[in-house]
Amino acid sequence: MTLRRDRRDEMLRVDHAGEYGAVAIYRGQLAVFERQQGKERIVGQLKEMAAEEQDHLDAFDRMLAAGSVRPTVMSPLWNAAGYALGVGTALLGEKAAHACTEAVETVIEEHYGDQVSELTAAGEDELAAKMAKFQQEEVAHKELAASEGAAEAPAYPLLSAVIRTGCKLAIRISEKI
Repeated sequence: MTLRRDRRDEMLRVDHAGEYGAVAIYRGQLAVFERQQGKERIVGQLKEMAAEEQDHLDAFDRMLAAGSVRPTVMSPLWNAAGYALGVGTALLGEKAAHACTEAVETVIEEHYGDQVSELTAAGEDELAAKMAKFQQEEVAHKELAASEGAAEAPAYPLLSAVIRTGCKLAIRISEKI
């Protein structure tokens, strides 16, 4: 079985959008925490995760260009929404910032997992391996966030559910437009 070109394009477009949004979230969180005293620990964590997300985004930029795949037209909105989500969760505190990471990465872990399975079944082993590597890095972000007390964030169940729902919606939209 081979993967249809339009399906591969959808995968690349949505993953590019997701990494674009993740970079924006971390930029927003860093804009808040870098201005606060005593936040060196979380700033270091966020910078490290942001650098990995930027590496993922750069990889998808190259894949889009190589395959002549257009990015989602929603990129400006995802950038603004991601930044606002980052700022908003950071203003709620470190636990809320970690809850944001945990919620986003929970959705992304599953999303990448589904893609890896589909790509592997289609014989797209090289792309499947890249996605699996990215998935592992996203899982590490989720685990760090959980270990830093994400579940202790104010209104955690609601905050997590809203962020996860927003991520799933953004995935569906970005696949198509």
